Amino acid sequence: MMEDDDEPAGSEACFAHRLVGGHVIDPQTWKDVSVFRKAERVRLYAARQAAPAPDRKAMAARISSRLTEILGDGAGRTIAAYWPIRGEINLRPWMAEAAARGVRICLPVVVEKNRPVAFHRWTPDCAMARGFWNIPVPADGEALEPDVVIVPLLGVDDAGYRLGNGGGYYDRTLALLPDTLLTIGVGQSFARMKTIFPMPWDIPMKLVVLGDGTVTSHPATRA
Repeated sequence: MMEDDDEPAGSEACFAHRLVGGHVIDPQTWKDVSVFRKAERVRLYAARQAAPAPDRKAMAARISSRLTEILGDGAGRTIAAYWPIRGEINLRPWMAEAAARGVRICLPVVVEKNRPVAFHRWTPDCAMARGFWNIPVPADGEALEPDVVIVPLLGVDDAGYRLGNGGGYYDRTLALLPDTLLTIGVGQSFARMKTIFPMPWDIPMKLVVLGDGTVTSHPATRA
């Protein structure tokens, strides 16, 4: 997902109190957090660009192996993955292998800007079209509700909160899905952060798998 707006998963702000999605946010706090996150994005995007191609490929292979260990055969499950952009971990080979095992793979599709995404069925041979920000999406994919969502992350903190591209699409979407949903954040080995200074609308990942092969569990449910 593109954009660097750090939009919360709620309504438009009322700047008298900065009331966002039912949460009262101190404007100065949010300004400070936004500045911090934007600086961290610059740092982490630079680290992605500097990573040699063999290292990127090796990290994707380790994460793919871990995903197979975590999810098993997966046949009959509906798993939302993503189309990699801006140096995100490339899971397309794993997606194709999972689809061959009978997993229903779907991709996020922005139906309306600043609204939750839909998930449309993807297969290795399906026709693709250009979606928002020219990200490829299934041209005629069936809408599905996943029971697992694999989420790309730019950074991730000790509590499982992810730093993404800043558009807020995943948080908006995950907030509407069942709490039983398994969310798995995936990113490069250098994605670790002490904190992203999570805001009330940020949703932590239940599992985090990084490019060095580490798997971290964050079992706490949403507030």
